[in-house]
Amino acid sequence: MNKLVIGILAHVDAGKTTLSESMLYLSGKIGKLGRVDNQDAYLDTYELEKMRGITIFAKQAVFDIGDLRIILLDTPGHVDFSAEMERTLQVLDYAILVVNGADGVQGHTKTLWRLLNMYHIPVFIFVNKMDQIGTNKEELLKELKSNLNDGCIDFGQTPSIDFYDELAMCDEEMMEYFLEKGKIEVPIIKKAIRDRKVFPCYFGSALKLMGVKEFMQGLVQFTILPSYPEEFGAKIFKIARDEQGNRLTYLKITGGKLKVRDTISYGGQEEKVNQIRIYSGQKYETVNEIEAGFVCAVTGLSLTRPGQGLGIEKASAAPILEPVLSYQIILPDGCDPRWILPKLRQLEEEVP
Repeated sequence: MNKLVIGILAHVDAGKTTLSESMLYLSGKIGKLGRVDNQDAYLDTYELEKMRGITIFAKQAVFDIGDLRIILLDTPGHVDFSAEMERTLQVLDYAILVVNGADGVQGHTKTLWRLLNMYHIPVFIFVNKMDQIGTNKEELLKELKSNLNDGCIDFGQTPSIDFYDELAMCDEEMMEYFLEKGKIEVPIIKKAIRDRKVFPCYFGSALKLMGVKEFMQGLVQFTILPSYPEEFGAKIFKIARDEQGNRLTYLKITGGKLKVRDTISYGGQEEKVNQIRIYSGQKYETVNEIEAGFVCAVTGLSLTRPGQGLGIEKASAAPILEPVLSYQIILPDGCDPRWILPKLRQLEEEVP
């Protein structure tokens, strides 16, 4: 099946988790819309996330839109957890940037935009909360163009001469085609989006399911499927542990295939893959083999770290964002530092 890894990013409170929930619902993946307020969102499963109503850890959901399988990576919107979000960027094919229509482009939205530019990730924009009084589509579009990029274009409109004219201004190839043919074909538009010359914008309300279906159709219509080499490669973006304490290495397969019991060489050592899990929300299914383009978690690797490349894949550069706060741990009286050190080492693996 055709597949895309898409990350969803936003300034806190833009409605990112609500949009994820709406897409899962409309795709038929879930039968009931969860709410952050009700603590029953499909992707916010950690107890602290439910209590605070925020995303802390990047999570994965898998759903289908027609023949396209979307591996959606939901990332934290809060600036304090930006490092978790940035580690996810290195495995994305496309990104969805959610903008709060009531507040417009925020400071953290610009930070996310700069990061997406540095990682060369094509972006679809969903302007949310358009059901709120005072939101103005034309004004918001001007704001997106001035604060983010001139290539931000309303894709919710019916294709017209004005629409093609706007697209033509973003790229020389499109301009030549438009002048010759009087329109621009979809494959040319798709290429311009992939090359980050055009950023499709959709307007709606995730909570009320307004404009979400059109947005999902746009993802199918205007994305290009990546091609992968035959030789095995993988990029590690996250280390975690399950409820039983099993160490999980989250990675995207960027070439070839990976099978259970395959031996992986890295850092001068060799280890066998014991299990391959495909997570969607809290649940996962185990598979014996996984091919390029998929994101999975594997057990059996004990010294992997985020940003590491396996096989033909090179390691990522160090993250750009740095934590704002510094921390000091003061142990209670009578607590043996030798007991706490291994736990800190474990935390360091998961939050480098």
